[in-house]
Amino acid sequence: MSELDVAALGLRAVNERLQSVGPESNERVFLLRNPMGQHALACGLDAEIEVTIDGHAGYYCGGMNSRAAITVRGHCGVGVAENMMSGCVRVTGNASQSAGASGQGGLLVIAGDASARCGISMKGIDIVVGGSVGHMSAFMAQAGRLVVCGDAGDNLGDSIYEARLYVRGKVASLGADCVEKPMRPEHLAELDALLRTAGVGADAADFRRYGSARQLYHFHIDHAGEY
Repeated sequence: MSELDVAALGLRAVNERLQSVGPESNERVFLLRNPMGQHALACGLDAEIEVTIDGHAGYYCGGMNSRAAITVRGHCGVGVAENMMSGCVRVTGNASQSAGASGQGGLLVIAGDASARCGISMKGIDIVVGGSVGHMSAFMAQAGRLVVCGDAGDNLGDSIYEARLYVRGKVASLGADCVEKPMRPEHLAELDALLRTAGVGADAADFRRYGSARQLYHFHIDHAGEY
């Protein structure tokens, strides 16, 4: 394991070191000490490496991740795993707003709660939240899956496309064009596999599924005055 002291080396040097790991490198496991809530930690990684951040991280931690497995031992600020392509980001604490925003692939696991707009404009990422999520989560979610083991705030799935939402607790309100849908056997199997991959010990049968009613897909001339 290679240990990097963020306080001593500086954010730029640490990120450059992680981003420079090539296929011939013997360095595959990194531990980042003293992160001090720095923004953009472990961003833009593009190698099959393991990175553990020993403490809290600021904005956009793990953003644009590709292939790397990143673990944050603490809380995260806005936009953790933003625009992630593949790999995995795990947060042992809570996450602020816009967790997994625009994520196109990979898995984001938040052990605690996530704030507002979790999964906004998600495009294929899987997000599993052990606690609850705030208002406007999965806003304009296009593809992927959002799993909430706790409760969901107001306007869940507003203007949703084809993402699948699974919530175990209460939903304060659903957003425009988001409706509850039946949990068929294939959804139970899908959710069970996702929970096991995320390492969450929850029963898929306790969840409800939500998705698009597909009423906003087309322009209606009778409603032209409302546009």
